[in-house]
Amino acid sequence: MADIRIKTLKDGPYEVKGAIQLVDAKRADFKLSEDPIYLCRCGQSANKPFCDGTHTKVGFKSEEPAR
Repeated sequence: MADIRIKTLKDGPYEVKGAIQLVDAKRADFKLSEDPIYLCRCGQSANKPFCDGTHTKVGFKSEEPAR
């Protein structure tokens, strides 16, 4: 089993480490060239589903962390 970790970054994106397959709604693969990848949580990225740093410009604040 592959070692995959998803971490929520404070007031930022999801950080995904490990070998994953990411597909869109039509089941087409995204080409992943980096590890880790960062997935948008604020909903404002111009490069969805990936984070482009827009969360800092729009003042995105995350909920309480997992316990």
